[in-house]
Amino acid sequence: MKGAYVLLIRLSEDRDIRIGALGAVSFPAGFYAYTGSSMVSLEKRVERHFREEKKMKWHIDHFLREAEAVRAVLFPSDEREECEINRMVFDMDDGMVVIQGFGSSDCSCETHLAYFGRDQPHLEYPQERQTMHPPS
Repeated sequence: MKGAYVLLIRLSEDRDIRIGALGAVSFPAGFYAYTGSSMVSLEKRVERHFREEKKMKWHIDHFLREAEAVRAVLFPSDEREECEINRMVFDMDDGMVVIQGFGSSDCSCETHLAYFGRDQPHLEYPQERQTMHPPS
């Protein structure tokens, strides 16, 4: 399966986190949504985000060393819809930008990491097909 996904993430306390080449960033505690894609194996990409042990490859890997992936929503598609879904995420619950360029080095989006504050956002996706949770 290929397509896009949105990862809901919780950061329990304010943290300064080094995000690869983007450098050290001050992240406020609360909920975040990261939009990504995999045009090869969507489920394996998302499962990788839930693992603690992994090589630091993407911006999100650095963030997830300090934060907890709560769940993922998958959007299977043969088309690249990551940026369209990212715009939808920001519009849904007034997402805010904490860091520019996060996960968006290969597109024209400002960022692919939306911040929603300390209350869990009410993200509802009309075309949602599958939800994944971290292993117990």
